[in-house]
Amino acid sequence: MRFKVIGTLATTGVLAMTGSAAMACVPGPGGSSGYTCTGGLVPSGTYSNLKVTGQCGVADGATITVRGNVWVASNATFDAQSAPATITVGGDVTAGSGSLLGLGCQPAELVGNSAHPCETNPTGHSTISVKGNVTAFKASVVLLNGVTVRGNVAVLGGGSPVIPWSIKNNNVGRNITVAGQNTEWIGVMFNKVGRNVLLYDIALSDPDPGAPGVFIVKNTIQRNLICYRLTPGVSGGFAPGSVNVVGGSALGQCASLV
Repeated sequence: MRFKVIGTLATTGVLAMTGSAAMACVPGPGGSSGYTCTGGLVPSGTYSNLKVTGQCGVADGATITVRGNVWVASNATFDAQSAPATITVGGDVTAGSGSLLGLGCQPAELVGNSAHPCETNPTGHSTISVKGNVTAFKASVVLLNGVTVRGNVAVLGGGSPVIPWSIKNNNVGRNITVAGQNTEWIGVMFNKVGRNVLLYDIALSDPDPGAPGVFIVKNTIQRNLICYRLTPGVSGGFAPGSVNVVGGSALGQCASLV
């Protein structure tokens, strides 16, 4: 049940942050081929690069192709997890300090109790792929749900006292690294990872007695699962047998989660 609650809380919190944004997406320095969104919804289209500097989202059913990179500026919001959309990024996605990066939403009918329903269309789902890396530096919130990333996912520092972080149901070609967060809750769950997963120096403030630490649940990892300095600890989920499948070694606090 907590997985469903987490998705609801995250969606509600993001909408609260984006609900007052003005419709103000404008062409960027690259002319019609580049796009800068200062607020509102990024429209369907094909862009050389996408820069987000305000509180921005995507429309239900939008189809967005970015040939190059997506950059979310410090304290900006890119909410692509409240509405189902098809988003293809040929380069990297990078989010700055204090930003909110939300990619992907999925109904329970598709992924079971790890769902992150789309707020605007609870039966819809996103199709999001990133050819390069997804990187967040000191972000306020990171929500990655059902995203295909050919490179690495790295979320470094940051956190929020009110909105949980979720990295779940993703296909990641290389590594997932989550490190340096001081936040309410983090779940790394149901991912398929081509190389390693590293979780390091994470402090949670979740008051729920049923959530004793970072949730690391049913990931399939080709190489190693490494966990150190996670407080108050780690959890393999509520259901018996919710363990991770690791091709290499499980080390540190995650040694028992296989």
